[in-house]
Amino acid sequence: MTTSAIRVVLVDDHRMLSELLAGALSENDDVVVVGVANSGSEALPMVSALRPDVVVLDYDLPDADGVSLVGPLLDAAPACRVLMLTSFTDPVVLSDAIDAGCAGFVTKRNSTDEIVSAVRAAHFDETPVSPDMVRSLVGRGRPTLGSDLTAREIEVLRHAAQGLSNKEIAEQLYLSVNTVRNHMQHVLNKLGAHSKLEATAIGVRLGIVRR
Repeated sequence: MTTSAIRVVLVDDHRMLSELLAGALSENDDVVVVGVANSGSEALPMVSALRPDVVVLDYDLPDADGVSLVGPLLDAAPACRVLMLTSFTDPVVLSDAIDAGCAGFVTKRNSTDEIVSAVRAAHFDETPVSPDMVRSLVGRGRPTLGSDLTAREIEVLRHAAQGLSNKEIAEQLYLSVNTVRNHMQHVLNKLGAHSKLEATAIGVRLGIVRR
């Protein structure tokens, strides 16, 4: 490790992945992992105290979605760069992540070497997602059905597709039942669906909901 090593905090609830990624990052002389958090509630005080250069943030956390944490993390450590890490590549998730202030976006399908490279790129104010890829994923050309769904609306739809009631979804996502109901109505309106079942079928066809 050099004196100018990139200081990284990892935020991911999968401990095995966190340990694997921490090990891969720490093998590089110019990178050091200074902290690992397994939830949003752990991440905020850790980032505030440690002031890392880069936060590698999982989108899907047990107590929050990653996008909702970007703003608070940047408030806690304004100089840090947030790199979103996720297992899926929905256009809306990417769009929301970039709009929230993420420095870049990588998936868990990337190799550890690619994630290390993305950390370096984020630290040096580069964007580890090419402009062409960003434009393609967020659909800045011709609008497509479902492209205007927010990350939270997608999350609600996916839970509904599992057969959960609004009350059960609210408990899972720590939201009020009215908030879930409003999100679901927005989903129906945006997809042109008349029921949760129809919205689920459309979501599967669009690749928003996994079979």
